[in-house]
Amino acid sequence: MTIVGLGADHAGFPLKEDLKAWLIARGYDVVDLGTQSTESVDYPDYAAAVGSAVTTGKADCGVLVCGTGIGMAMAANKVSGVRAAACSDAYTARMSREHNDANILALGARITGRDAAIEILETWLEAEFAGGRHARRVDKIVELDRARGQETPDDPR
Repeated sequence: MTIVGLGADHAGFPLKEDLKAWLIARGYDVVDLGTQSTESVDYPDYAAAVGSAVTTGKADCGVLVCGTGIGMAMAANKVSGVRAAACSDAYTARMSREHNDANILALGARITGRDAAIEILETWLEAEFAGGRHARRVDKIVELDRARGQETPDDPR
């Protein structure tokens, strides 16, 4: 069964809880890395926690929620081996997996309603990396991590 690392800041907390319930109801294992309330917190802390869970194998993939999804994606992408995509519709979610092999989905609770977020998440989870010409491009993303002098975890593709 797929293990999903889940994280949010205060703005994303209510939607994170909805997504967690949806995931559990569908049989996914969820590692909830916080936050656990709407009290103000710093989103990079949760992006780093989910990014680390994904790159160390504690989670197969991750979902992050903040106000727009942008900050979470930016912070998560600083973790070597993460390919986080901020998506606000099902099409970009599918493309982020099929073409970019995204391993973390970032959602914006202030711009995406619950039902749309579930549709985006479901689409993202069901999509698979297409490989082929896209693998060459993803390999170049992996090389960018190495060029920064960072250790990049072995890519399970």
